Amino acid sequence: MQKSVFDSVLIRRTRSVRTLLICSATILGGGALTTPVYAQEEAEVDDDRIIIVQARKQSETLQETPVTVTSLGADTLDRFQVNEVADVVSRIPALNVQVGGSGAGGQISLRGVGTTNISAAFDSAVAFDFDGVSISTMRLVQASFFDVEQIDVLKGPQSLFFGKSASAGVFSVRSANPTANWEVGGKASYEFEEEGYTVGGYISGPVSDTLGIRLAAQYQDIDKYVELEAGTPSVFADSGKGLKNFVGRLTLQWDPADNFSANLKLNYNHNEGDSLLGHSDIDCGANGVADDVFLAVPGVSIASNSTCDIQDGLYPHPDGHPSLQVIAPGTTGADRYNGQSYNETNTFFARLAMDLDVTDSLTLSSVTGILDLENEHLDHFSYVGILPDGSPGGLPAPFSDGLQQYTQEIRLASDFDGMFNFMVGGFWESRSQPLQTSQNAFIATFIFPDSRGITYDWVADRATKSEALSFFGSVSLDITDQLELSGGLRWTDEQKTHRTSFPVVHNALTFLNGVIGGLGLVVPEGFQTGPIKFSDSNISPEVTIKYQATPDLNIYASYKTGFKSGGIDNSILPTAALQFVTPGFGTDAERQAALDSIVFDSETAKGGEIGAKAILANGSFRINTAAYYFVFDDLQVQNFDGAAVRFLTINAGELTTKGFDVDWVWDTPLEGLSFSGALGYTDAKFTDTFISSDPDGIPGNADDVDLDGRRAARAPKWSGNVAVDLVVPMGDTLEFGLNGNAAYSGSYFAGNNDFDDFVQDSYVSLDAAVSVGDSDGKWKLSLIGVNLTDELWANTVGDRPFLPAGGDDRVVTQNRGRQIFVEAAFRF
Repeated sequence: MQKSVFDSVLIRRTRSVRTLLICSATILGGGALTTPVYAQEEAEVDDDRIIIVQARKQSETLQETPVTVTSLGADTLDRFQVNEVADVVSRIPALNVQVGGSGAGGQISLRGVGTTNISAAFDSAVAFDFDGVSISTMRLVQASFFDVEQIDVLKGPQSLFFGKSASAGVFSVRSANPTANWEVGGKASYEFEEEGYTVGGYISGPVSDTLGIRLAAQYQDIDKYVELEAGTPSVFADSGKGLKNFVGRLTLQWDPADNFSANLKLNYNHNEGDSLLGHSDIDCGANGVADDVFLAVPGVSIASNSTCDIQDGLYPHPDGHPSLQVIAPGTTGADRYNGQSYNETNTFFARLAMDLDVTDSLTLSSVTGILDLENEHLDHFSYVGILPDGSPGGLPAPFSDGLQQYTQEIRLASDFDGMFNFMVGGFWESRSQPLQTSQNAFIATFIFPDSRGITYDWVADRATKSEALSFFGSVSLDITDQLELSGGLRWTDEQKTHRTSFPVVHNALTFLNGVIGGLGLVVPEGFQTGPIKFSDSNISPEVTIKYQATPDLNIYASYKTGFKSGGIDNSILPTAALQFVTPGFGTDAERQAALDSIVFDSETAKGGEIGAKAILANGSFRINTAAYYFVFDDLQVQNFDGAAVRFLTINAGELTTKGFDVDWVWDTPLEGLSFSGALGYTDAKFTDTFISSDPDGIPGNADDVDLDGRRAARAPKWSGNVAVDLVVPMGDTLEFGLNGNAAYSGSYFAGNNDFDDFVQDSYVSLDAAVSVGDSDGKWKLSLIGVNLTDELWANTVGDRPFLPAGGDDRVVTQNRGRQIFVEAAFRF
């Protein structure tokens, strides 16, 4: 397709600005050698109670920033074995995290707003920010993290400072930096329920007066990350599916001059498990019967091995019969599949942050990010299946996908003594997301191989490339010593190009195409869609007024907007209608209908919040509150139709979420005893037409399901937690520690399919830890219990693939069950 003059100019402009951003970072790196040195004021030492956050891309105390933030420090993370994103849920009301399941590898929801885990085509509505770099894949929720300095969860749209993938909030992880003095630390733990161990450590200190280093690594090996139901067929007759994690990080801090600093982080993570499905169980629906795996065209059924018990902590994930599954040579899984599931991810992450004080009141900052992620997995997405002879009968689908992401951000911020200050900047992101998979959906090809021996309906190669460019600016006015008015906006332009091809199609489908005639049943072998393009631009404004009533009371109100780009579904199936996306094939109306079925619109948000942050009782009591109201237009949703074996990529007309948050900390008069907690009220519901399913594909029919007026998924009305921390001296050198946390969640819908969706009942989970150790932190022995009551709850629910007529089995993704750790840690 020929480009217009406007398109050509825009492409040249985008490339020019991208080059300018990258060159600016390079110049900044060299600035330390050429810029005059200015004296800096000596920084004040932070009190232990002061928490520093970067909610507005600048260091502010938690109490002074006019943003709703929940912050967890390193002590809390270590105390309760927080090793992955999902472990944070018990401390953050209205936060829901699901690990594993399907295409995206996980999802994060806040206040009832999130993005499906089915497809990796969607950016997350809750941005995952790792050391200042926004990561656009939820595969990282599977990865373990450690040696973390702080986790901050920012609620509500944060597009001004964090960009296009923060329409519902930000989950921010900051890893630890080099220490001023040499320090060595480590820990080892064993967990009894899942039978796993974790060992890790770090060394940190100054190499010279200007260079600091921190080297950290952790290894984790779990035997029964997922424990199988009795009788579940397994190739190796093992009762559990394991998980192994290795993560290593090198951090360098370079301060060659008073006005320049650079911080480099190199992070590698290897995640290897025996399952991608994770904690996904089968709910047998209203009929209480485990439905067979059914392939419609030949009328073939495979018996289910599910017990229909989703509270036993056991999962019915069978392996596959290797003799019935032959993968096309040269494609994903062909060189390693032996019937068993696997999931392997390698992630390399690099981040370079540089700050240059151009003058004593202007700072130029650069953040460069590189992410290279490769995942290969094969799991049995029938979720159940047992052959007549009792051997494994799961229907596997091998996948390989990845993400190559490059980002560059440049910011110029002022620190004037007067009433006016500003921040301006630019951001560029380039991404490439390949995806290859072999799949079954239409016929039982695993029973009869084609002439090449292949037992899959097709092989699909799908690839999406995108480029985003944005500029942002904010200003703040200190109208008086107590009153601050701030605001700004971000302009974003994003371009995406998707291509799908089907290099292999089973002979039987090709034969049926010839019998049916015309378009046939599916696209022919070798079909390629050509480039399918999507582009959109957006302006996201924000304005905040903050009143510092007293040094210990901060009151604020803000209007915020958010944006998340649309795109092209990368779960495209090779139905015959797909051919209409090719220019010149079919009528304009047919082409548009085909595109409408796979292209989804951008998601936007607007609304506001008012809040107050107070410190009372001479600093011993802190309470922060906020009330909010936000409207999300064109919320991006993907559902799965289990009977038709198809993905439904849609935009919900409107979702309104409103409520309030409260969190507090009380350091009691009794030395060493403190209480903390949080409470959230969320009223999130669809407030406009939202056709969540349309079985016959004809809009306006009686079979359409409109969720207008229904509560959003994963949005409990009430949620909260209460924690207690006690440290008691035992002589001059020992101390005893006791810690506990109780988290509550009200009931909520777990899916976005209909008014009869699975409802997760309210629940309470309990964590506790007891420890004894050196009062200076040189060593500590701990006994840690996570989810002591072994409470299992549903994170997401959707149709189980390959349902027979009238079948109502549902896939329920759950949290991990009870974990009991013993841990030894040291530091010197």
